[in-house]
Amino acid sequence: MKYVFLFVFALSLHLGMAQDKTSKDLNSVLKNMPEDKGLITTYFEDDKLYFKFPEEVLEKDLLMVTRLKQLPANYSAYRNAGSKTSEQMIHFVKVGKSIDLVQVLTTNVADEEDPISLSVAQNNLNPILASFPIKSEKGKDIVIEVSSFFNADSPSFNIIPDRLKSEYKIGKADDKRSRINSVKSFPENTEITHTLTFPTAKPPRRNSTNTFTFQINHSIIALPEDKMQVRYEDSRVGWFGIRKYDYSSEALKSDEVRLVRRWRLEPKDEKAYAQGKLTEPKKPIVYYLDPATPEKWRKYFIQGIEDWNSAFEKAGFKNAIVAKMPPTPEENPDFSPEDVRFSTVRYVASTTRNATGPSVSDPRTGEIIESDIIWYHNHLRSYRNRYLLETGAANPKARTLDTPEEEIGEMMRRVISHEVGHALGLPHNMKASSAYPVDSLRSGSFTQKMGIAATIMDYARYNYIAQPGDENIRFVRQLGPYDDYAIEWGYRYFPNSTPEQEKEILESFVDERSTNPLYMFGGRGNDPDAQTEDIGDNSVKASTYGLSNLKIVADNLNAWTTPEGQNFEDLEELYGEMLGVYRRYIYHVVSVAGGVHKTLLHKGQDGIPYQVVDKTNQINALDFLNKNVWTPQYWLVDKELISNFAETGKLETLVSINKGVLNRLTDAERLTMMWDTHSTLAGNGLSPQELLNLLTEDLIYSRTTPDQVERELQKHLVHQLIQLVDDKDLAMELKGHSLSLQEDLLTDFNTRAGSTEGELKAHYSYMIQMLEEALQTGK
Repeated sequence: MKYVFLFVFALSLHLGMAQDKTSKDLNSVLKNMPEDKGLITTYFEDDKLYFKFPEEVLEKDLLMVTRLKQLPANYSAYRNAGSKTSEQMIHFVKVGKSIDLVQVLTTNVADEEDPISLSVAQNNLNPILASFPIKSEKGKDIVIEVSSFFNADSPSFNIIPDRLKSEYKIGKADDKRSRINSVKSFPENTEITHTLTFPTAKPPRRNSTNTFTFQINHSIIALPEDKMQVRYEDSRVGWFGIRKYDYSSEALKSDEVRLVRRWRLEPKDEKAYAQGKLTEPKKPIVYYLDPATPEKWRKYFIQGIEDWNSAFEKAGFKNAIVAKMPPTPEENPDFSPEDVRFSTVRYVASTTRNATGPSVSDPRTGEIIESDIIWYHNHLRSYRNRYLLETGAANPKARTLDTPEEEIGEMMRRVISHEVGHALGLPHNMKASSAYPVDSLRSGSFTQKMGIAATIMDYARYNYIAQPGDENIRFVRQLGPYDDYAIEWGYRYFPNSTPEQEKEILESFVDERSTNPLYMFGGRGNDPDAQTEDIGDNSVKASTYGLSNLKIVADNLNAWTTPEGQNFEDLEELYGEMLGVYRRYIYHVVSVAGGVHKTLLHKGQDGIPYQVVDKTNQINALDFLNKNVWTPQYWLVDKELISNFAETGKLETLVSINKGVLNRLTDAERLTMMWDTHSTLAGNGLSPQELLNLLTEDLIYSRTTPDQVERELQKHLVHQLIQLVDDKDLAMELKGHSLSLQEDLLTDFNTRAGSTEGELKAHYSYMIQMLEEALQTGK
């Protein structure tokens, strides 16, 4: 036993000496590497990255946010620089001689004093994302190497969705073309930027390298030790939220609850606040402008941010949100836009036409910790073009591509307000644009006071309804009454109240308001009152005004966009976007046919949550389509205009737009939904059989001498009727009706073919052949 003891002692001594030597060697290495102190002290050089942190960081609640910093061209229409790919709470956990990086699941919760909390813990084991051997442990400091973790495509990063991996046939990340780019540490966060390169066997067009390279940024953020009190969602008010399942609920199941995401605003003077006096918050929301923001636009950015102060005043706060230029190095040498303590509006020199308003929030409580608004430079071009196309008929200031600076500035201001709204916790509210009567939007006094929609959070950008001669019109959106209402609901401070007590108070607040159109919230779906890019309470009337204006713009497009001595590139771009505007106006009306009005209600409030659109309104919508779509719109393909830039003509483009409208109306899924809602929901709507009858009458029976465009639509309608019979999911009642329509059309076409000559006879003979083959197959 003595020899065994001596051997074990000698071995342990040897291992200890070896460990001491390893630690000394590592300390020597770290001593010669650049050190950056912060939440996690980092050492980074030549693609080697070490983390050093004290024991206090172990099992501390941290948030890891992964974003795309740069991405390949033509990669995805729904992802751009700044897009978040994952957000997860993590812990660094010591297990023996290793540190595990653990994802902490926060969705399933229970009261810690409730025995069921033990079961919640046992049945929700946190996954281990990575494990790192401890390289050194000196006093309270622990050192690990994380180089390989950030040079890999960890599934937890969710860099490329499975759908895109499959679509582009993307392989594994190439180690030789992947690297860590930079590392920065701050008191409350650590930032790691790295590059991942992937081979792709089926890249998008114009990618001849068969390669995708991404630059990714990871933020590791310390979450507040003092948790903010949660606020429960009310679905009738639009807020971004966090879903949780409460197993301590008194309901006979795990109760799903949603917490809203909001900044922590508390009054400096609670006594004054309780007396109804406007009070400054202890910590206002501060946004710093990017130093790269052109000077002439800065005032508009500041206005767009601080416009929200009027809404915060409804919640009892003054100067709640502040915009500032960043401090100079002399004023604050430690300032950095990447420091989580500072929220910024970044100005990005990019061809991207977009702006975004992301934020980072505490997954435990919903507290918004930091936000970076991103403005992409070329977004100006989108707004300039649409300003001309949608308002130029009634707005002389819009009739140029050299839009006056104050007009562009006003548009930028409102875009920034919209994105800040997202960063404050507000999602889109597409219902709000239907709150105002259409004709009120032709009133100068109304639009100057109320704007063009009840919220800045709708996609209601311009007043395309106002007509030539209407005076003192507001053409650009602004904050509205819904914004005041939503901010008051989310940010009103209730001292000494529990979340449950707050919920009861706020439910009464919403009960009194939510059925008023000014305060309604709604997503998209099949509600014609909750569409994107529309304004006014009547789609048919609004689009009629819009098309009247667009025809004036079409007549003047060349004159307004192309000065003497200039080529026609701008004209071609504007023409393509003009077709898009026409399509939008038409689709706003298409949504009325078969639509369902959705009103978010609680029991006891007046109204019906789901009600089909009245039949008269649906028929009016089809009459509009008959006049403005099925009857060819040759003003859209004017020879004098198109000959300036097009080599092949645009008639096929017009036919394609029209076919798209017809596809939408005769879609089997849509017709099945109509069949269902017509039978089971409140209201007197149009049946799908009646819809098909009206389409057949408008497109075929009422057109005795169809021209070339009308003939294409007739063929397409017959094709759609044939396809409906073959659709396996279509209700049998609708299949039978489609067959009956085909048989009637066959009889009609045979009659017409016998009394016509030339192109018409050939047209009817072709459709006779289509129908005979289809009916024969069906039998």
